Amino acid sequence: MVRNTGVIGAGVMGSGVAQTLAYYGMNVVLIDRSDDALNRARKEIHNNLRMSPLLYPGLEPKDPDEVVSRINFTLDFKALSNSDFIVENVTEKWDIKKPVYETIDPIAPDHCVFAVNTSAISITKVGGITSRPDRVVGMHFMNPVPMKPLVEVIRGYHTSESTLAIAKDFLRSMGKKCVVVQDMPGFVSNRVLMLTVNEAAFLVQDQVSVPADIDRIFKSCFGHKMGPLETIDLIGVDTILFSLEVLYESYNDPKFRPCPLLRKMVDAGLLGRKSGQGFYPYPTLNV
Repeated sequence: MVRNTGVIGAGVMGSGVAQTLAYYGMNVVLIDRSDDALNRARKEIHNNLRMSPLLYPGLEPKDPDEVVSRINFTLDFKALSNSDFIVENVTEKWDIKKPVYETIDPIAPDHCVFAVNTSAISITKVGGITSRPDRVVGMHFMNPVPMKPLVEVIRGYHTSESTLAIAKDFLRSMGKKCVVVQDMPGFVSNRVLMLTVNEAAFLVQDQVSVPADIDRIFKSCFGHKMGPLETIDLIGVDTILFSLEVLYESYNDPKFRPCPLLRKMVDAGLLGRKSGQGFYPYPTLNV
């Protein structure tokens, strides 16, 4: 049974995973590279829980202080030494992810399962640099994590049936269901989604239409709750760019060529909601 969990990366996704685990009563070690990132995550999680009736209708409100008390915010990877399950959420770049697994593999207990929260990077490739490839599984959480009921679970080449069973139980314990897919870059969701959002960025670049009207077409005509450009801002323009680069490199297919506007926005620091400006402006949340 999973009781002690680790979450690596205190950005939007990692904070959402840590918040959800703590909400459902698990002990969480949340790790990042800087105190600033951890302090920001602590404030964001506390504020989200405080405002949960507005942010997460349908979820029972819980005392923010009690939930946050179950999270150990730390820079020290050694705090993962008692973990039963670790969810990694760092940037979608291999040269950043690889050292993380080389660090945690000798620290985590032998029975510990590693879940790679990725939208494009091969689970088999990650498993291959660990001593436990059978206990490495992909978990593509959707944002915002507390609100999304389904997780895309990816079976790597060596992922065992017992690991999949543990992963399903783990997700069930945090109020999630899952769909299991095979390990190909982009899996199901992002192999389709990245084409859509990338083409929407090209529409803006080519001045075919403005962001608000592009998104309005998808919401009004197709019934989408969020337009493709709003989706880019929510996920993060940098994360979208990294995912497209992985898909382009993996398939050598020009259909995944990133829109130059996305790269320009990343260079300018226009990363979406997390920076306060993407295709749309966002107010800075004071917490």
